[in-house]
Amino acid sequence: MYSGLEVRVPYCDYRIAEYLYTVPWEYKDYNGVEKGLLRVAMKDLLPDEVLWRKKSPYPKTHNPEYLKNVSKIMTDIINEQSSPILKILKKDALEDIVINSEKYIVEKAKTPWYGQLMTIPQTIAYFIQVNYWLEKYKINIV
Repeated sequence: MYSGLEVRVPYCDYRIAEYLYTVPWEYKDYNGVEKGLLRVAMKDLLPDEVLWRKKSPYPKTHNPEYLKNVSKIMTDIINEQSSPILKILKKDALEDIVINSEKYIVEKAKTPWYGQLMTIPQTIAYFIQVNYWLEKYKINIV
């Protein structure tokens, strides 16, 4: 999101959020589709291809080669004592993620609690990016 901004402006009004807490689940999951009530409410405003498209939070790379590559990069970062990310994260916790990545390939290890947005490959890539950012901008952690 180098030059973009993600906003959900219509949902910023607290009264909408408060009201939706009172709406029964059957309406929210109308016809067994997530956001069913919202989709029906917008039927005259949005084209069907937008209105009924499958939810896709973030693009994901499921190719095992991607996971192998980010795991190797993360291992290199872990093994480099001067890696700035090691000042804010426990080395053994990062090692554990890489070890779980091997299980992820072989047996589809348990998805982390935040797995809707990021599974193990994306988590590793995220930490690589944080480390890169810390290095590139010479962030001093005190």
